[in-house]
Order: sequence, then structure tokens, then C-alpha cells
Amino acid sequence: MTDMTEAKQNPILAKLPLIAILTVAVIGAFTLKDYLSFEALRDNRETLLAFRDSNYLLAVLGFIAIYVVIVAFSLPGATIATLTGGFLFATFPGFLFNVTAATIGATLIFLAARMGFGEKLGAKLEASDGAVKKIKDGIDENQWSMLFLIRLVPAVPFFVANLVPAFLEVPLHRFVISTFLGIIPGSIVYTSVGAGLGEVFARGETPNFSIIFEPHILLPILGLCVLAILPILIKAVTGKKEV
Repeated sequence: MTDMTEAKQNPILAKLPLIAILTVAVIGAFTLKDYLSFEALRDNRETLLAFRDSNYLLAVLGFIAIYVVIVAFSLPGATIATLTGGFLFATFPGFLFNVTAATIGATLIFLAARMGFGEKLGAKLEASDGAVKKIKDGIDENQWSMLFLIRLVPAVPFFVANLVPAFLEVPLHRFVISTFLGIIPGSIVYTSVGAGLGEVFARGETPNFSIIFEPHILLPILGLCVLAILPILIKAVTGKKEV
């Protein structure tokens, strides 16, 4: 009998991955704030650069692994990790490392949530009546658009965008593809900020984390949001469903 079969037969076993993630997230929120911070990056920047220069491949693999853990366990410091990717590896290929690590971490949360609660919750929503059923049907009919939309909108917390699809029985491949592509715009912005941290450190300043809300950055992202929601509007007019 496989581990997945055992997990489905044992509700407690199925919930263990998500329980572990939530437990580590709570502990990490209180214990790792000082270690995964802008100040920690500033104070250790020379050591990090020296390690990168002498062990580039190991630095890349280590960075991606740490980033995956941060995202998978919802630890504080995801933004700092993205900045670090830019600081160490430049905007390119730094943003690729960031997007890859964030997608892997998000997928781990997605799988843990779906294993623990997603299937049963999805079945309950499917069997429900009224407004709840209509909402689920609406999301099911427009999954690609909705998945891209929640990734592109800056106001949607990353952790929430990982859990909601799991509870709505979104196929794994759709989740992975929409996550990877959907977080690219924001990742490029923050990675480019990280790539300029050398000058920021030299001036004794802190990076502008609100840059994503500046018009020349926000408007193109909102344009992508419009493109994401366009199929929903077309379907509403024509009555056709997404493929």
C-alpha cells in the first residue's frame, strides 16, 4: 500500500503535512524575524558575495533550497529572499531562481492542503446548494483566468493564493503553470530592486518596497490582470466556457 493510499484512508495522517507547515510557520514567525530580514542581508552581504564568487553553483542550489523552505513553510522573509536573489545573481538569472523556488514552495503547500482538506472540502462544496455552489461553479468554469488573476493582483497574499486552489480541486498542472507564469511580473520588479541593493547599502538606505505600486510598474500589471479576466468577460457574453 502506497503512502498516498494510507494518507487517504487515515484522515489524521493526511493532515500531518499541513499541520507541520502551520506549526513551523507559527514558530518561525516568532523566531526567524531577525534572521530573515533586510538588516541580516545588509550585515552579511560581503560573506554572501564571497561565497557566491567561490561556489556559484552551490550558492544557486543553496539559495533555491532556502527559498523553497521559506515559501513552503510560510516563514517570514519571502520578500527579503527575492531581494537576495537579485542581489546575488542580478535581475537575470536571479528572477528565474526566485520564480522557480517560489513555485516549488507553493506547490508543496498546495499538495499538503489538498491532501489534508482539499478533496473533502471540494466534495462538500460540489454537493452544496445555493450561492456557495454557484461561486464554485464560476471558479471551475474560469480556472485559468482566476488562477492567473490571484497571482497578478498584488493585494492577494501569496499564502492565500496557494491554499484556495487546493480547496477548490484545481488540477496540479494548472496550479504549477499559473503560479510560475503569474508571479513572473512581480518577481522581476523585486528582483531588480535586489540587484540595485549594492548602491542602497552604500548610501545607508533601505529599499523601496512600495515600488510595485508606482504607476509605471502597477499599470502594466493591472493590464495583465485585465487580460487574465478577459476570457471570463468573453464567456459571459458568448456563453462559452474556457477549455
